[in-house]
Amino acid sequence: MTTPPGVTGGPAAGAGSTARSPLTAAPARVGVLLSGRGSNFLALHAAMERGEVPARIAVVVSDVPEAPGISRADELGLSTARLPRRDFADRAAHEAAIVAALAEQGVEWVCLAGFMRLLSPAFLRAFPQRVLNVHPSLLPAFPGLHPQRQALAHGVKVSGCTVHFVDEGVDSGPIVVQRTVPVLDGDDEAALAARILAEEHRAYPEALRRLLGEPWRVEERRVVFGAAAAESRAAAEPPSNTLAGVRDSASQRDAAAARSAEPAVQALRG
Repeated sequence: MTTPPGVTGGPAAGAGSTARSPLTAAPARVGVLLSGRGSNFLALHAAMERGEVPARIAVVVSDVPEAPGISRADELGLSTARLPRRDFADRAAHEAAIVAALAEQGVEWVCLAGFMRLLSPAFLRAFPQRVLNVHPSLLPAFPGLHPQRQALAHGVKVSGCTVHFVDEGVDSGPIVVQRTVPVLDGDDEAALAARILAEEHRAYPEALRRLLGEPWRVEERRVVFGAAAAESRAAAEPPSNTLAGVRDSASQRDAAAARSAEPAVQALRG
């Protein structure tokens, strides 16, 4: 794939990757999509730098060229891609450019950090069960816009945040991690949002750390971690004779990802 317009910084490391085993030693390559300040992106990056999450940011993509978050990514020396929607004929062309920018940097996981656009099924097929979002409510309560305002209007006593897999709906994917905060009698929307945001900055790194470091599976709408997930996976998969059967090399992962991502890019381009 060729580098799309608007991509800067950092060496490419081949096309994206498929399913990841916790036994893989190399840090996961994460692509971030943002439209604004990107505080959750910065929380993820800081946790990675502290060694709390076995991953690194491969590229930061924004549909808003002047977004503070992507400017901060530039300052941190990260690869960035500014891909405003107005530069593309339609949504499919825009998403194809985003997928290409992620694949060019070898992205395995995609983290949304205030990315203000819904993703199409074709985009999600390029990264199956590898797109995460954080939402400032205890889903399934109060999806969509202004969840803190919704929480206050309904008089709830507890709110919080949810890290979830992204699916074709609005804030409707399987839940990975949730954290709670009290709703105080004197709260306004800004006060509640600030209290929840502090928990988002803890929940997002926790979710990615668990997904990268523990066995897991999605069972209907539930994300199941730990021994139960490992046993279920072992029963469903053919046995491997050696550890090498579990640990693919980086070059093998990249080659497989290039093959799997290309049909999605072509589908998006129509």
